Amino acid sequence: MIIVHETFICKPGNASKIAKLFKEWAEVATQKNINVMTDMTGQYHRVIIASSFENLASFEESMKTMGQSEEEKKVMEKFNDMNEMYVSGSREIFKVW
Repeated sequence: MIIVHETFICKPGNASKIAKLFKEWAEVATQKNINVMTDMTGQYHRVIIASSFENLASFEESMKTMGQSEEEKKVMEKFNDMNEMYVSGSREIFKVW
């Protein structure tokens, strides 16, 4: 199994907005193993989207199909201004032993 962390460092005042957007998306996403987290310690204004997958191939497949359902498309439209809400981002992929 692997766990993927998508981390966004948000502009001040935007972390909760981005977290709410991702939470709304997670509720309609075809993949159901998604957690939306905000950091309580460490760097401020950080939102982390954590997902788990059986292997890298299943992660790659989910990236291909993300946003394809009608429900997801409607929610994804709300992400149009997201680039204005964060400073940087990164992805980490962990192997679970």
